[in-house]
Amino acid sequence: MDLLELTRVALDTGPLCDSCLGRLVADRSFGLTNAARGRSLRTTLALADDRPYDSVSDDAVCWVCEGESARVDTFAENALASLEEWEFGTYQVGTRVPPLLEENDHLLRTDVDLPKDAGEPLKRELNREVGKRIGEETGTDVDLGRPDVLILIDLATDEIEIQVNSAFVYGRYQKLERDIPQTRWPCSDCGGIGMRRGAPCEGCDGTGYRYGTSVEQQTAPILRDAMDGSDAVFHGAGREDVDARMLGDGRPFVIEVENPHRRSVDLEPLEREINEHADGSVEVAGLRHATHEMVERVKRHEASKTYRMDVEFGSPVSADSLQEAIESIEGATIEQRTPQRVDHRRADIERTRTVYSISGELNDEHHGTIELHGEGGLYVKELISSDKGRTEPSLSGLLGVGSSVTALDVLSVEGEDEPFERPEFFADL
Repeated sequence: MDLLELTRVALDTGPLCDSCLGRLVADRSFGLTNAARGRSLRTTLALADDRPYDSVSDDAVCWVCEGESARVDTFAENALASLEEWEFGTYQVGTRVPPLLEENDHLLRTDVDLPKDAGEPLKRELNREVGKRIGEETGTDVDLGRPDVLILIDLATDEIEIQVNSAFVYGRYQKLERDIPQTRWPCSDCGGIGMRRGAPCEGCDGTGYRYGTSVEQQTAPILRDAMDGSDAVFHGAGREDVDARMLGDGRPFVIEVENPHRRSVDLEPLEREINEHADGSVEVAGLRHATHEMVERVKRHEASKTYRMDVEFGSPVSADSLQEAIESIEGATIEQRTPQRVDHRRADIERTRTVYSISGELNDEHHGTIELHGEGGLYVKELISSDKGRTEPSLSGLLGVGSSVTALDVLSVEGEDEPFERPEFFADL
């Protein structure tokens, strides 16, 4: 069907607005709105047939969109009003079209015998036209992947819904004191409530937490408040034991701030504020704005790590026997079952990990210092103790002497070098 015949058939179906008529040929030409296409079709038909120009009269409502196509400016104005409290650099518009209007759209396309992939549906036109107006007014960009905000227009209720995606901050942390967990650890006695049997819980002194603080509690609330978010979630690249320090360059992490009203915050003063607030127990460095993809990269990152351990032996050990055991472990593939200390919360599985390098020396015949570089996921405490034979080989097994770690430090964690693509609206910071 040529354009003139398509226009004749379409106009014969009933009153049509210019946008609904133009959407039938939305894939023709460039730089035109569908309304402009529709007016052009009417003009061309009037000239070709030498008949009066046929426009939709003021009292005739388009039977396809029922007048919704003419409300683009209103939708954009309402959306912009709803967006006033949110800072954003990217956006996406979505429209919920009532089933009746979708059916009308389908019927028109059927009546003119339009191919399935030709033209444009009502929903897509509204998304684009409203989005264009929002972008022009705010100077922001459309993002069809994961935008900062998603604007949903509901034609049935005439409501605008704003969905705000999280903001992300990447950095590295050092944990300089022992007995600090990475994330909040609710008290198991009171279930994190702080009260038990009508009185403050004795297990947590009424705080609701097993430990007084955590890396998350020292960092996430400050970023949440700076971005005026509803909550903040800490994502670490693995975690060290509660009683271990995290030293060296620190461990990579991402803090996700939910529903942030502000995004382009200056992170340098916030980094200083976190470190001052933590008062020497935790320090962060290299805070940078990150993308959502960085969360998954950090969470699945099994970096190799370097550890330093103070070890205690149950019986006297000689320097020669220690060195011989260490040489047997270096470069070895270690077979480990899930340690007894964590098997209540992790599946009992067998795994193999490699010790890349290891060295050690005696402080006296009952105490030594071990330093090793191992594959990610290696249980180093059990490499020393054997965990009743659940780890083979082990230092304890090779020495024939009970051995245990009395102090553990993580000296380095391999990290990510490119944590984000810098959004344009952060460029002036």
